[in-house]
Amino acid sequence: MINFRGKNGIMDVHGNSSKGYEPCRRLDFEDISGLGASVGTEMVNIDGGNEMNDYVDARPMISIHEIHKRIHKELIPEVDMKFETEDGAYNFYLAYAKSAGFGVRMSKAHKDEYTGKICDRIFCCSKEGSRNTDVRDVIVKSHRPLTRCNCNAHIKISCRKTVEYPKGDYRIVRFVADHNHDCVTPSKTHLFRSHRKMSDAQKTEVDIAISCGIAPRETMELMTKQVGGPENLGFISDDCKNYLRSRRTATMRPGDTGGVLEYLQKMQVEDPNFVYAIQVDADSLITNIFWADAKMKSDYFYFGDVVCFDTTYRKNKEGRPIALFVGVNNHKQTIVFGAALLYDETAKTFSWLFDTFVTTMLGKKPQTILTDQDAAMAKALACQWPDTYHHLCVWHIFQNAAIHLSGIFAEYKDFAKNFSSCIYDHEDEGEFIDAWNKMIKNYGLQNNDWLERMFQIRKKWALVYGRETFCADMSTTQRSESMNSVLKKYVSYKTGLLQ
Repeated sequence: MINFRGKNGIMDVHGNSSKGYEPCRRLDFEDISGLGASVGTEMVNIDGGNEMNDYVDARPMISIHEIHKRIHKELIPEVDMKFETEDGAYNFYLAYAKSAGFGVRMSKAHKDEYTGKICDRIFCCSKEGSRNTDVRDVIVKSHRPLTRCNCNAHIKISCRKTVEYPKGDYRIVRFVADHNHDCVTPSKTHLFRSHRKMSDAQKTEVDIAISCGIAPRETMELMTKQVGGPENLGFISDDCKNYLRSRRTATMRPGDTGGVLEYLQKMQVEDPNFVYAIQVDADSLITNIFWADAKMKSDYFYFGDVVCFDTTYRKNKEGRPIALFVGVNNHKQTIVFGAALLYDETAKTFSWLFDTFVTTMLGKKPQTILTDQDAAMAKALACQWPDTYHHLCVWHIFQNAAIHLSGIFAEYKDFAKNFSSCIYDHEDEGEFIDAWNKMIKNYGLQNNDWLERMFQIRKKWALVYGRETFCADMSTTQRSESMNSVLKKYVSYKTGLLQ
């Protein structure tokens, strides 16, 4: 429960006078959440987060008075509002900030010398302050976006006992409402770190999805659809990845590193041409493992011009993806060039893996690599193998179309046939572009962002552009996925790292 008193309006008061204020009333957290604001007690802080750093998609500069007209009166802070705890005051300001369109940070605090209790605390706009000048700024390739602009919007709470407040409850003693920057639209406030938090129920849902072999990206898409959009989910994909990373670290035992290393060394004794590479973090926990035996290296020497790379299988206990480098021999039989057990699916991890693979194969890079549509994977390939033709699996393209264009597929029964025709049936680039533009026009998809992005990278997936590139009769990652059925016989979600 929150106790507060106050009068309507925006105030910037430094005193503690209570003259002219309305009688005290009580407001439940449930009342706040019912007004379209989220209430949480934890400030989420992630590395590489997707916080609203720029003013992209921000509202035009509107006065705080206009913004307050759109917010329920009971969500607007007022001087002399009372709260039982510091967290209660923070949650209230957080709910107000989400409705107004800005993020929140905990700022300065003052503790009592004897009790250690916080007597004064400031909750400020996330753009308060400014970044310190860094001499490295003149030599970096790209600058980090500015996140601070000396915004002075904040509230100050205090629990110091006075004649008017003998109980020492927390109360607002100062409220500065005006910002010196644009506030974002309500559909973007979920991107601020202070407004992001995974609930226990959501964590459980992610755990279940991962244990069933569903990738984090597909898990996020499913959960987003269930709540009607990303703005209603309460967290972003980076938060999900960070949660999985912390969970996997917690489930690993320090002894796992020594056990795996002992096994790999044993394999190397039995096969002198067996090669492995591992990454270990600061806590002696294994992050990534790559290995290849003599036959894998020999097969790659003869048949490694075209490689399928896939990370969809993740049935081990820690939920780690198993990555396979797969190809075909002269009899069109599926062969494996190398395998890896990865910690996560970030660009940094893929860069390490691709570099390790080439080093193992004495510097030979494939002419063509087939993968699914993954941004981190594409970034790593462009950096590590810039001369290798990166071809996207057309089967995954079609599956992604069914997800992003589900409404079109349901409304028009012939859309699937026309979309498939654009992918497979055209021999000439001009014919493909004409068919694509006709499809866009016929179904009114001129403003579809996903189709626009796909057209920009059409040379990676449209078969008309790959006819002069040697692909060993492979246009999908089916070879890699067929190996998953073999893995299921030996690896399941109950399998630990040492097993």
